Amino acid sequence: MEADIAENEYQMSKANFWDNGQEAQKLIDKTNVLKAIYQSFMDLSEEFEELVILFEMLQEEAEADDEIQNELEERLITLGDNLKAYELAQLLNQPYDANNALLEIHPGAGGTESQDWGSMLLRMYMRWADKHHFDIETLDYQTGEEAGIKSVTLLIKGHNAYGYLRSEKGVHRLVRISPFDSAKRRHTSFSSVDIMPELSEDVEVKINPDDLKVDVYRASGAGGQHINKTSSAVRITHLPTGIVVQSQAQRSQFQNRDQAMGMLKAKLYQLELDKKAQAAAALKGEQLEIGWGSQIRSYVFHPYSMVKDHRTNFETGNTQAVMDGNLDGFVDAYLKMQLNQN
Repeated sequence: MEADIAENEYQMSKANFWDNGQEAQKLIDKTNVLKAIYQSFMDLSEEFEELVILFEMLQEEAEADDEIQNELEERLITLGDNLKAYELAQLLNQPYDANNALLEIHPGAGGTESQDWGSMLLRMYMRWADKHHFDIETLDYQTGEEAGIKSVTLLIKGHNAYGYLRSEKGVHRLVRISPFDSAKRRHTSFSSVDIMPELSEDVEVKINPDDLKVDVYRASGAGGQHINKTSSAVRITHLPTGIVVQSQAQRSQFQNRDQAMGMLKAKLYQLELDKKAQAAAALKGEQLEIGWGSQIRSYVFHPYSMVKDHRTNFETGNTQAVMDGNLDGFVDAYLKMQLNQN
């Protein structure tokens, strides 16, 4: 890895390096990723060596030193957490894992119940992103009629955002006592989560302008910055597939159209990937569900507390921690499952 970094830095030092700005930026980004991985490894190695010294100091003490003992225990826990994060990052080796992620939440049938569940998932993912120091941009936000959301689209920006979040694609099921039911009955709600990588301009996805229906409207809800002032929000329908994308977060209609086209590009690209995955599974004699029918996880709040992933069987009874954005266990289990399948 050191040799790769050195070679890249040599290329970056050449006088003609910026002749092709796009390629130059790609090399810079790639080098920064390599440096981050290398630095993480070196930090872990340094921390381990320091803990060995602490342990040896403790062994040499005639009597137990509580201060050293406590420091050793605390730093061992921190090292363990950092090591898990490093190992998890090494599982992200798919072509677009390093990209930003487009995240969409669409509540299912059920009105207020499902729309409230959608807003709970939105909060969960925003907390997860915050814990991992990712930036969040709301591209589209459609408010529910009484509570929750009708739909939301987020751009999660940061290294490996898509790689982590691709584990979340599918249908999420909630079982709870409804706060909207005066009889306090148990309800089951569904929301679908779609995850796509934000694609760079050099990824080619052919889109025929004649296949597009473009509508403009006034921005509204949490994602609109120019609410009820101008028709700056844009909705694009891809007629052959029925895919609909919309953006209302940008300042102008032109910017929102550009953002929506980027989202459409990502959706069409993902659609092709899904088709190829289904074809490959069919050749192996497997049944691969992609789309609304692919329930991936259940969140049970009543009559017991449990969140279980149906693909990996990873589960936890700490439902509150999960709803507060603690998803790393599910992500880790999913990535390891995929690694074993490849």
